[in-house]
Amino acid sequence: MTIITSPSNPYIFLVQLDESFNQRSQVDLAAAGYTPVVISNVAQVLSEVKKRQPAMVVIDRNRAKKAGLTLCEQLRQAYRSILIIMVLELETVEERVACLEAGADDYVLKSDQGQTLLKFVQFYLAPCETVKEQLQFDDLTLDLSTRRLLLNDKTIDLTMKEFELLKYLMSHPKEVLTREKILENVWGYDFRGESNVIEVYVRYLRLKIESDGHKRLIHTVRGCGYVMREG
Repeated sequence: MTIITSPSNPYIFLVQLDESFNQRSQVDLAAAGYTPVVISNVAQVLSEVKKRQPAMVVIDRNRAKKAGLTLCEQLRQAYRSILIIMVLELETVEERVACLEAGADDYVLKSDQGQTLLKFVQFYLAPCETVKEQLQFDDLTLDLSTRRLLLNDKTIDLTMKEFELLKYLMSHPKEVLTREKILENVWGYDFRGESNVIEVYVRYLRLKIESDGHKRLIHTVRGCGYVMREG
């Protein structure tokens, strides 16, 4: 197990990741004020989490083995509020679904290396701003400082991409947004993933918003894209 100090800063566990990913991530995380901890032995993780209480655990998916997903499930069962990021070799629908169903909060691609991971760490662990800014639509309230969704009196946690997608939709209420516009504004010009990534994340958002029989607010416009509207 390798630790780059200072221990007074939040711990970020890097579990079973390859050496090049670890080296780049350790440098970036330490420079940003975090304490990266490299753990190669999965059996150590649960005890180390209990001992050090990390702010986030980053786990290699490793498709050849089930250890990554199994560890994710164990962590989620033992610690409901811990942040878990999975590192994927391939960005496929099956991979995304497997990770999120195992309890991961989000995922990054191994090929993107440390800077993308640092972006995720800063997104999830950045301190809340003192001035609140919110987007509202129907009975949905999206708090831009905490990055949480409020549905009536219920608080719904969102992954990074769920938040960005919902923010874009709620920023353009009742406007039909093409798939091209959504990909450009939420995923960026250089997106290289599968073409149905929007459908996957719209499905995740609908499951969270409509879990208690709530009416549908994100509507599909066949052959075009999506629109945020009542009924």
